Amino acid sequence: MSFEFILRIIGMIVLAVTGGYLGFDLSRFSPSDAIRTTLVFALVGALTGLILTPYFTTRPARALRSLLGRLAAESLFAGLTGLIAGLLIAALLAFPLSLLPKPLGEILPFVGVLIFSYFGVSLFVTRQGDIMGLLSALSGRGEGGGSSSWSNLNRNILLDTSVIIDGRVSDIARTGFLPGTLLIPRFVLNELQNIADSSDGMRRQRGRRGMEVLAELQKLPNVLVRISDINVDGVREVDDKLVVLGKQLKCPVLTNDYNLNRIAELQGVTVLNINELANAIKSVVLPGEALRINIMQEGKDHSQGVGYMEDGTMVVVENGKEYIGEYMDVNITKVLQTAAGRMIFGRVDEEALAKRKK
Repeated sequence: MSFEFILRIIGMIVLAVTGGYLGFDLSRFSPSDAIRTTLVFALVGALTGLILTPYFTTRPARALRSLLGRLAAESLFAGLTGLIAGLLIAALLAFPLSLLPKPLGEILPFVGVLIFSYFGVSLFVTRQGDIMGLLSALSGRGEGGGSSSWSNLNRNILLDTSVIIDGRVSDIARTGFLPGTLLIPRFVLNELQNIADSSDGMRRQRGRRGMEVLAELQKLPNVLVRISDINVDGVREVDDKLVVLGKQLKCPVLTNDYNLNRIAELQGVTVLNINELANAIKSVVLPGEALRINIMQEGKDHSQGVGYMEDGTMVVVENGKEYIGEYMDVNITKVLQTAAGRMIFGRVDEEALAKRKK
């Protein structure tokens, strides 16, 4: 038996009794129909209570809980602090305002509570970043200049399913380049579980790998991982929910999904893309420089060989086919940046090869 059903029964009984009393009072205008009037009002009250009770009890409470669940911890803290400050100011002004002549002395204290509470909440929520920064500075000073801060601890980063499956997020988090709380909504966890339970062996393996990555993240001592029941009503797709949550919580979305990246950027949501990070930290080489690489396989065109740098960047060697399996000195001739990453073209250094043969 659900709690909402119990409330319906209670509301039905209360309004039935209330309607019966009201019908009995009205029956004095027509004493001959007293019983019928009482029963009609009681039945109307019972039906009204049965239908309308949830709209005054559980559903407003559920909507309020959903609203509070979408708010960031910083906003909640700032709003509560502003409310307390506004109530304190209103309490200080209540006594002098009550000394004013009637009806001002009776109305203005209540109006002051409403006005100062509203302005307190609005002011503190608007300046929440400055307030958290001040608290961070004070806490760091009190602890001898520690590196942890309120703003870092309360900076949420939403994780996408693709970035959890990818696995590199645990290595990045271990280095400390992701300050704040890694927030994983329940719907992302549910999607990951569906992938892990898939009948497709490859998808199932990827899903289980994502579960292992989450377990690794939770064990890291310098990383805060929080699984939240926060949700977005009226939106079905996981990517769309992440974008809406990013806008509501004012936090970035960590992903390596190209489509989610583009959609989030179009809607003004900050995106942290692991693929872009990987491309950004790759070794930078320029035409004219020399590399020593192992030519591992044939290229697409005739006489081409292919090797790889330590960071995985592919190097196409124009005259490298005959040197497959050997470490060769290669002169870089061209560097191309594509959507898939960086491609480097070069030629085997004939002069260095000739000197080595001598």
